[in-house]
Amino acid sequence: MISIKTPEGIKIMSEGGKILAKIMKELGKMVRPGITTKELDRAAEALILKYGAKPSFKGHLGFPACLCASVNEEIVHGIPSDRILKEGDIISLDLGILFEGFHTDMASTFSVGKISSEAKRLVKVTKKALEIGIKKTKPGVNINDIGEAIEKYIENEGFGVVRELCGHGIGRELHEDPQIPNYKDKGRGEILKEGMVICLEPMATAGDWRIKKAKDGYGFQTKDGSLSAHFEHTIAVIKRAKVLTKL
Repeated sequence: MISIKTPEGIKIMSEGGKILAKIMKELGKMVRPGITTKELDRAAEALILKYGAKPSFKGHLGFPACLCASVNEEIVHGIPSDRILKEGDIISLDLGILFEGFHTDMASTFSVGKISSEAKRLVKVTKKALEIGIKKTKPGVNINDIGEAIEKYIENEGFGVVRELCGHGIGRELHEDPQIPNYKDKGRGEILKEGMVICLEPMATAGDWRIKKAKDGYGFQTKDGSLSAHFEHTIAVIKRAKVLTKL
């Protein structure tokens, strides 16, 4: 069931979104060769508690950490570990917080030192795809129009669009209806309504778009081992899209 938020609810989510954006900015500054993904997770939890919020991911469906840290071929839901980041890696950080009863969720892909031109272009295109999706977001729009715009842009740039994972509604629950694919899905056709809050999160691959489950049982990675990038914002559907997690 799709949830329509009150103006008061959206205001709280906006406050939470600002906190989340500040935390993500701080984590991005920490990304460098030599740091472990577990250190990033510890920092994320400390910052969440500092701002009076709670981690959305920790314990959700058994997930053991606050932060999803996905490196190179890992797409999403990577469990932080003792893995040391090295020069040339890219890392996608995905984080959600619960603030005053409402969740917000965002993701960004960061460069670890100097990266290849291919990796740089993949990150740039994936980020731009999110911006294109946001521009399409407003009341009365079919979610298929958003997915089609994202898909068309990414594929025209020569990259793959992950199909088994998608965006979603958000609010009192971390994942709410509707599901929002990053491609045109003829089986879906929900119309956005004023008061909805959604997460758009394009995931692009440098190679084939097909994915597989990681050995840890939580993460997903590209089946062919190619690089992947991921960007996400929490967006309120009002007269025009309002990004609640804007950096």
